[in-house]
Amino acid sequence: MTTGYERSVSASPHEQRAESVWEFRMPQVRFGRGAVEELGHQFRDLGVAEGAQGVLVTDETLVSLGHADRVSDELEAAGYDVAVYDGVEREPSVGAVDECIAFVRDEAGPEGFDFYVGLGGGSALDTAKATRAVVANGGEVLDYIAEPTGEGERLTDAGEPLVLLPTTAGTGSEISPVAIFSVPEKEIKEGISSNHVRADAAVLDPTLTTTLPPDLTAETAMDALGHAIEGYTTHDYDSLLAPSNAEERPVYAGRTPITEQFSERAIRLLSGNVRKAVHNGDDLDAREGMLQGALFGAIAGLTAGATLCHAMAYPVGNKYHTTHGETIAVLTPASTIGYNVASDPSKFADVADLFGVETAGLSDREAATALRESYVDLQRDLNVLPSGLAELAGVEEDDIGWLATQTVETQQRLLRCNPRPVTVEDCEEIFRDALYNWE
Repeated sequence: MTTGYERSVSASPHEQRAESVWEFRMPQVRFGRGAVEELGHQFRDLGVAEGAQGVLVTDETLVSLGHADRVSDELEAAGYDVAVYDGVEREPSVGAVDECIAFVRDEAGPEGFDFYVGLGGGSALDTAKATRAVVANGGEVLDYIAEPTGEGERLTDAGEPLVLLPTTAGTGSEISPVAIFSVPEKEIKEGISSNHVRADAAVLDPTLTTTLPPDLTAETAMDALGHAIEGYTTHDYDSLLAPSNAEERPVYAGRTPITEQFSERAIRLLSGNVRKAVHNGDDLDAREGMLQGALFGAIAGLTAGATLCHAMAYPVGNKYHTTHGETIAVLTPASTIGYNVASDPSKFADVADLFGVETAGLSDREAATALRESYVDLQRDLNVLPSGLAELAGVEEDDIGWLATQTVETQQRLLRCNPRPVTVEDCEEIFRDALYNWE
């Protein structure tokens, strides 16, 4: 079975023509040490008046570490009232997000709060994004997830101002137009994908990331590297098909000159700082480099489009309850840097240079092979990541057929962006390759 490789968008039938327009959307971004101290100014800049009531969406760990109090104190000093929701779950389900939505409606009524804040990793940020959007548009999460899992309704209103503060350097949720959740009863992950999901602003302060433990630092870094490399090696925007109208242009719309530049910088920053950040979490220079690299990687990969690795990661994460970052880590060598190399070896040779691989005298194919070896060596050096799917989740040969079928049948949104066609049989081979990245 092959994917729909016509590269069209999810729109009604229309005359097929090559895309000729690209666009670039971003929240306001405030970056730097102490940026959290400007949170009140950020909300005033978004037009939120003194005395407004808002909600901080976070998790219990960040409350216990004091990060939630730090954010709440800044908002209260600026004259805002803040309720705290700390029930975010790791790799959240649709039901968990509906619980957050219920909290907002119970506390603030059907119209919701005057503003929203998300604090944490991708789970907290995605929960905050979806909560704000669903409250503004009515209903529940499944109403806005694509058919057949959900009702496929379109969001028409972004809602009240939303500011996101990441405490990890990797997910890119702070600037992404997508929120991802598990649907346990169907053993799949689904998302709400819309520019109305995107936050109004992102405040990135590296001092919020120093409490992140080594394993989560490494896992989120691998996700960020995945965004950067996948975004750098996906289709050019003008090799995809144009929508029937600008409103139907997908949020993942192909590589552009802007996304390429962000990918290049992200790969250098992440590969050059991750060892220091993992082995010395208090190294603020390394933490700042990681957070900047993650931001740039997200701008690239979450605009151009994530590809095969992310598509394969969702069935694995949902079935085995693995974290997204470690799943990306074990799949990247076989998928992005293995299978996809055939789409454009010279592009992967460029990635090798950006990664710091010595490529003098190597052919493009040899450079790409060296890149894969260097990527695996990096993971081994971090000493906190699994060696493959077998160690990650006990995946065995008998599991591969189901994982491959789920990838092709449920992840067309991502596979549309992949630079090389993929069949179920191809996915089986890639999953098999990813069982062991090293012995």
